[in-house]
Amino acid sequence: MPVRTPWLVATFAMLSSAAIGAESIDEIIVTSDLRQRPVNEIASSITLLDQQQIAELADQHFEELIKSLPNVNWSGDGHRARYLQIRGVGELEQYQGAPNPSIGFLIDDIDFSGIGTVASLFDVERVEVLRGPQGTRYGANALGGLVYLKSVEPDGETNARAELSVASDDALSIGAAAGGALSPDVSFRVSGQHYESNGFRENATLDRDDTNRRRESSARAKVRWTPNDRVEFDTTLMFADIDNGYDAFALDNSYTMLSDKPGRDAQESLGAAFRVEWNGDSADFQSITTLADSDIVFGFDADWGSTESWAPFVYDYTSASDRERQTLSQEFRLTSVDRIFDDTTDWLVGVYWSRLDETLVSLNVGDYFDPFFDFTDNLFDPFDSDYAATNVAVFGQLDIALAAATRFVAGLRAERRSADYEDSTGLEASPSESMLGGELSLSHDLSDTTTVYGTLSSGFKAGGFNLGPAPDDRREFDGEQLWNLELGIKAALRSVSINAALFYNRREDQQVRTSVQLIPGDPASFVFLTENAAEGRALGAELEIDWAINDRWQAYLSLGLLDAEFSSFDSDVSSLDGRGQAHAPDYTLAAGVTYRDPSGFFAGVNASAIDAFYFDVSHDQKSDAYTLADLRVGYEQDTWTASLWVRNLTDEQYAVRGFFFGNEPPNFEPTLYTRLGDPRVVGVTVDWRF
Repeated sequence: MPVRTPWLVATFAMLSSAAIGAESIDEIIVTSDLRQRPVNEIASSITLLDQQQIAELADQHFEELIKSLPNVNWSGDGHRARYLQIRGVGELEQYQGAPNPSIGFLIDDIDFSGIGTVASLFDVERVEVLRGPQGTRYGANALGGLVYLKSVEPDGETNARAELSVASDDALSIGAAAGGALSPDVSFRVSGQHYESNGFRENATLDRDDTNRRRESSARAKVRWTPNDRVEFDTTLMFADIDNGYDAFALDNSYTMLSDKPGRDAQESLGAAFRVEWNGDSADFQSITTLADSDIVFGFDADWGSTESWAPFVYDYTSASDRERQTLSQEFRLTSVDRIFDDTTDWLVGVYWSRLDETLVSLNVGDYFDPFFDFTDNLFDPFDSDYAATNVAVFGQLDIALAAATRFVAGLRAERRSADYEDSTGLEASPSESMLGGELSLSHDLSDTTTVYGTLSSGFKAGGFNLGPAPDDRREFDGEQLWNLELGIKAALRSVSINAALFYNRREDQQVRTSVQLIPGDPASFVFLTENAAEGRALGAELEIDWAINDRWQAYLSLGLLDAEFSSFDSDVSSLDGRGQAHAPDYTLAAGVTYRDPSGFFAGVNASAIDAFYFDVSHDQKSDAYTLADLRVGYEQDTWTASLWVRNLTDEQYAVRGFFFGNEPPNFEPTLYTRLGDPRVVGVTVDWRF
């Protein structure tokens, strides 16, 4: 980073100079923050996307927004993006073992960390991405950051909308939403959507084009009761039924599949959140109760072929799992109204409790026969496990006004996790761990529109244990601590908003997940081992600029720079000392411009680029750098909007996941197999508002 860092520092200086004295735009409140403060008062790198920006950048799922987010990536291990990486921190997959995500993922306060398949964007009004450890706010599940999706709130105004989209690959989407008042103090919002497509793959063996299909339905209901000016009750219910196929890996890394037993990646989730807010004279009280029940089915054709493709060999393996997860959480917060210490300090205290229960039933089966050596191998490997974890935390935060334009924030969170695990192999474990994280930040307003800040924050992640044939001395692994130092500037000017940050983070006892294929010729015989690296580190920068050029033209720029590597780590599998971390590209870049004519015509183009990145820590294979372009044109009136859109305009072929192993008899030479992202998609969307 020797060239990039000075360039960013110089940019910050120019932005600061330009910002002083400019007029401000509307204040933006961050809803995922403990105190729901304006964005310029939060000393960390945050991306906020409103409903219009979401509509211009994506069509259906959070996955489509990722390419516009600086230093955010995802692992295509599964049909939809549910394994996220922020600044190089995050999981790549989960097959067996205890859920222990590094990136928090919340939808209307409901925790879907690690299972964000249900992240439909219909009737979502805000997406917030918090980069860096969220040790005070969210604890163990937000080591690397947090993603928060907030759907449209009830506001008492009578309104409705309906949306219809048709697109290539037989894609169809139908959605409707309505809101209003049931009484003077009760308002509601309901929405529902169904989306389907054939999944952009051709299966030559089965002569089908829908083995990787998408069938995604969701529904949501919100009710807000405000009996008086002091109390507000919010209830959210949501249901998602995701029934996607999974047939995404081809032997020649193309869109043509040869599997004879295509898999399934499905998730059915029911969630609820109940929030109570009471405004007192000297302090405000908040209670947040959430629960979620998810049934997750994941299966695939492990050999990616068929009887014909492997003849004269018999090579037929499948893997299937059924995971049931229930989560329940309760949080209480007390925030100050009256300041303490000579009217200089706001305070916040809270307690948090959660319970997670997960059961897993999986079955790997297969047959192999080599007629030339008369060799036969059979696999029948059933497995089931039960996991339960309880988290208890206390947290607090002080916001101290050192001067009229200078603030100091100190936050601390202490968390205790206790878990119980048992499985059909006889393994039993009951790990418990205490964790501590928090932040210290100093921010200063250069003007009414511009704030600079510096933050030292720390996040944590619990330790755990390895399954399968792990050696006794590698059965357990320790927790991880991440320290983050960040300097930034935020400006909300008359026509330009700026969010820029430089950061350095250090990961102590970094958890690294490697995999080994135990039996050559058995694609289901992988063992996954998590170990603690001596240290990992990352240096990087983020820059986001939104520019309202005039009444007709708007533009944005998003840039992420990242140099993330293992400082020191050697395992029985490989040496990662000094190597770059997985799914941590050196740069992510997005830019776009939109034109809106007073007549109603509009047009916009968005482009994104991502550098090459390592696919995994178990091998040194990398992706290719790639650039994508999206186009949208349309016509808008007071009650309706019609648009023609194209995603991946140039039909770029790009990889979102890669494996390197032997999967072709008889020699089973190690080969790189990649999963491709979506090809070009052309669609039309009509949105009616009533």
